[in-house]
Amino acid sequence: MHHRRAQTLLPSRSLAPLRRLITPLKFHLSTATGNIVTGFGEGWVRVGAQEYRENLLLTPEAVVSPWAGDGFDALGESHFREMLASSPEVVLLGTGRTIRFPPPPLQRIMIEARVGLEIMDTAAACRTYNILAAEGRRVAAGLIVV
Repeated sequence: MHHRRAQTLLPSRSLAPLRRLITPLKFHLSTATGNIVTGFGEGWVRVGAQEYRENLLLTPEAVVSPWAGDGFDALGESHFREMLASSPEVVLLGTGRTIRFPPPPLQRIMIEARVGLEIMDTAAACRTYNILAAEGRRVAAGLIVV
């Protein structure tokens, strides 16, 4: 019954021009083959079965912990160079509970390396990392654990 009412309100012939513009999407289940974030919370991030209670640098192949041990305010050129060590196409920087932007000279390191830098809170960085890793993308995530 609901279906008929929808047809009455929006006849199929009125959708005809739109059908030519819409490309159907095919979804495929993807799973990461390397390191993935399996949990996170106040003061911790779990990668696989290992829980970390300190800042870490995460790639599908490696976990560097501790990383940036003095927190966001102490991030320096060496930390940004470490994020580039695995030759990522994109770097995620999880800056803690809120989004904080590093100084322009640090961001310039990524620009000069022609690597995308995405800055977000740590929870969003964990979720985004998993998606990119599952797609097989070359991704690195610097995570400030709070």
